[in-house]
Amino acid sequence: MRHNKKNNHLGRKAAHRDAMLSNMATSLIMHKRIFTTVPKAKELRKFVEPIITKSKEDSTSSRRVVFSILQNKFAVTELFQYISQKVADRPGGYTRIIKTGYRLGDNAAMCFIELVDYNENMLGDGGAKKAKTRRSRRKATGAAAPATATDSKAKDSKVKKEEAKAEEVKAEETVELKDTKEVNASEVPVTEKVDTQDKTQIAEGASAEGEGLKD
Repeated sequence: MRHNKKNNHLGRKAAHRDAMLSNMATSLIMHKRIFTTVPKAKELRKFVEPIITKSKEDSTSSRRVVFSILQNKFAVTELFQYISQKVADRPGGYTRIIKTGYRLGDNAAMCFIELVDYNENMLGDGGAKKAKTRRSRRKATGAAAPATATDSKAKDSKVKKEEAKAEEVKAEETVELKDTKEVNASEVPVTEKVDTQDKTQIAEGASAEGEGLKD
């Protein structure tokens, strides 16, 4: 029986369990988020958060203590140079566990554990709060008035644009009509002049013949 034994051994001996948690802590520090089972994530949270708190004091002693746990110099450098500055103002609670469902093979509860300060989407949602709105007729009418004003302005601008386009089309049509009239006017007088000349010649010939007959 497990009387007063609060630690979850995860079905492993002490050496195996410590090595596994050390590797998971290194992966979390390097990648900022890892996917695992819920019991492992809960044990990892208890294992890694004291290490992050230790990294806030950047000294040779604290670096040696953290390196003795992680056994990875790249993770120690990442922790003391970047993560410690990111979480400097946070008094604990550096990680977040979010459950993602159950694994298909053995139906184990799955989740991902991440560093809180590196999830920009969650930080943005928490910072911006929605304003509370209350339904009432006055607010509805007040909100409708600016909308109608903007709609009327938009309609006026559309009407003005349409009128300007119509005027441009009319001006183009009048120019085309003037051009056609000028062309017709330049062509018609020539034919009329020819016809009038022919008519005058015919009239003169007829008058000459009439005089000859009289004689």
